[in-house]
Amino acid sequence: MEVTPGSAAGLVPGTTTARAAPEVTAVPPVPPVAEVTPVLAAGAVPAVPPMTAAPELTAVPPVSPVTAGPQVTAAPAVPPVAGVRAVPPVPPMTAAPPVPAVPAVAELTSAPPVPPVTATPPVAAAPQVAAVPPVPAVTEARAVPPVLAAPEVTAVSEAPAVLVAPEVAELTPVPPVPAVAGVTAVPPALATPELTAVPPVTAVTAAPPVTVVPPVPPVPPVPEAEDLAGCFLQLEREQSALLEALLEALPPFGGAVSHVYRPLRYACRPHRHFVRRYCRGPKRVLFLGINPGPFGMAQNGVPFGETRHVREWLRVRGRVEKPQNEHPKRPVLGWECRRSEVSGARFWGLIRSLCPDPRGFFRHCFVHNHCPLLFLAPSGRNLAPAELPQNQRAPLLALCDRALVRVVELLGVGLVIGVGGYAQQRARKALGAAGLPVRVESIPHPSPRSARANRGWEEEAKAKLGELGVLELLQGGDLGDFGDEEGDLEGEEGEEGDLGAGGGGEGMGEVGRG
Repeated sequence: MEVTPGSAAGLVPGTTTARAAPEVTAVPPVPPVAEVTPVLAAGAVPAVPPMTAAPELTAVPPVSPVTAGPQVTAAPAVPPVAGVRAVPPVPPMTAAPPVPAVPAVAELTSAPPVPPVTATPPVAAAPQVAAVPPVPAVTEARAVPPVLAAPEVTAVSEAPAVLVAPEVAELTPVPPVPAVAGVTAVPPALATPELTAVPPVTAVTAAPPVTVVPPVPPVPPVPEAEDLAGCFLQLEREQSALLEALLEALPPFGGAVSHVYRPLRYACRPHRHFVRRYCRGPKRVLFLGINPGPFGMAQNGVPFGETRHVREWLRVRGRVEKPQNEHPKRPVLGWECRRSEVSGARFWGLIRSLCPDPRGFFRHCFVHNHCPLLFLAPSGRNLAPAELPQNQRAPLLALCDRALVRVVELLGVGLVIGVGGYAQQRARKALGAAGLPVRVESIPHPSPRSARANRGWEEEAKAKLGELGVLELLQGGDLGDFGDEEGDLEGEEGEEGDLGAGGGGEGMGEVGRG
């Protein structure tokens, strides 16, 4: 509406009455303005992403014109063959499913760094080896006596063949010769003498079978064979090897003998200690036993080896093993044996009363056994060699006789004292057959089975030794070279060898011979 100048607003010109104001309608609310996209400034150009270079196009070689192929004529329809069934049409092949895409390999993480290697400590230099002292030269080596030869078996001579008289053919009669004029008659022919009948030859009885001793394998030398004790042990090894070969060649003992003990196989260590300690020089007197006893030599390897005297007075040491085949009634307990060997207790008790120091006795004397094996009956009773069957006893004792000769020669013995009459008998036979001028005597056997021994054995034996001059030999004088009292067992425990089937003892009856 136009307003006249100088008039009041809203008044009608020429009047003072106000006009009514027009009705004002409500203004709708203005919607919120959305975010305005920024307008580029004038002249501003938006950034264009860089264009990658188009790959270089290689020139396409001109295509040679294709010659039209020959027109293919339709093949004539093949007439159906009778009897041949028409092949059904091959169904269309479905498309193979798409191969799933191989998942991308995750990015490999880098390997952790390797820790630095520490420097190796320097190797310590080896200690300087001291020079080995030169081995002293051997002044004189004692020759080892030769190995016992097996007894020579004499061949059985065959009976001479009997000459058979030749058969005489029957004589035909000679026809009479006609008489010829001027020729003297021929004298009648001498008649053939009649042959006497040859007497029948008596049948030759077969000779008894001869036991052939097999050859003895060579016995390896022992380390100590250069001294007297070593030579003595070597002789025992050879005797044991011969006995083993003989026992294998002989027929079995049968029911008389069930077990054979070899003390120097399972008790070799204390026996070696005993020999090396007390057999270091020649001996003038040799006390001879028969064979081991079950509670003496069989327990510790020492002749007449009553355990208490051997351990406390002789001070012999060494581990005792078990025999290969042990009798259940005669177990080998070694130093744990509590049963006293009566023969051994009496023998060593007498020697101890005469020589409180054992070195005084062994200065001129030694103790040995004729047979080194212990024989047990099924009941456990000790069997003396004289109780063995004849087929086994004779060759076994002959072999032990020859071994005794070698021991006497080695030790230079001048007097052999058999402990009992049987030992004296074997010594006289063996040494007499060898031609050795050695005196052989005896003292009574100390076995409790002997009534004589139970009536004052020690006094009788001591009186006999006085008659033989042995008591005077044992009195006073230097004890000789017997070495360290406790140091003679060095190296024995580590030695694995044994003395074979040997033993040395003195068995006699149930309580043995010592």
